[in-house]
Amino acid sequence: MSPLAQPETRLVSKSGTSNGILLADKATSAHRLPPRPSAAPSAARAAANDSLFDRFAWLYVFFREKVFRDDTDRIANALWPEGSPAPGAELLELGCGPGFYSCGLAARFPTISVLGVDCSAQQLTCAKRKALSLQLKNCVFERDNVLELTHGDESVDAVIAARLFTVLPNRERAIAEMFRVLRPGGRCVIAEPRYAFWASLPLFAMWVIASLTCVNNGYREPAKATVLAPSEFKRLFATQPWQRVSTWCDGRYQYALCEKG
Repeated sequence: MSPLAQPETRLVSKSGTSNGILLADKATSAHRLPPRPSAAPSAARAAANDSLFDRFAWLYVFFREKVFRDDTDRIANALWPEGSPAPGAELLELGCGPGFYSCGLAARFPTISVLGVDCSAQQLTCAKRKALSLQLKNCVFERDNVLELTHGDESVDAVIAARLFTVLPNRERAIAEMFRVLRPGGRCVIAEPRYAFWASLPLFAMWVIASLTCVNNGYREPAKATVLAPSEFKRLFATQPWQRVSTWCDGRYQYALCEKG
């Protein structure tokens, strides 16, 4: 997912989806503060045209649904080792893309409220369609900037992110935002690929198609994903005063579980 975008709205309470994407947007609007001033139309149009994740959303959806590992069980077990979350728990996914984990966890735990945020409008459209197809009423999606979330301090119970750091330039800032929005006792789970070749496959495929179709507007995403060595990955979480941090590797992925005191 491309994680950088200007925040647009602030979610101040839980809400669910309704029968249709447009209705879902209307339903959640009653629970939002007025949006921040948006960028000039010309700037907004330029931003919409310079992301591979917007231009070739369908291709990233294919990789997420058919190629990438499904870590839903690992994430759920790490967040709620006792078996299930407390009713009404609020979960936030950063860089949610087409909503794979947000929808999966919302479907598995219907008593929680799930919000997925991303900066790609097209990825969010795909996510909303997925939630609608699954008839989820406890899962919504919004556009937001993971480096400057519109959420208040200590406003969610759990945070997850997967494959976010592969294209994110300021990882420390993202970790700081995760810590800020978590309530005391809240947990954060992060899953990241370990090998640049495998992590770069969707970027490579999107760049190839852009080249073959002569659709190249100077996309902001790199041609190659960035991955962290296990030692670098572990040091990243030392930038915030977590009560407990554990990191581990499993095959092509590495994971972090952070708990806020």
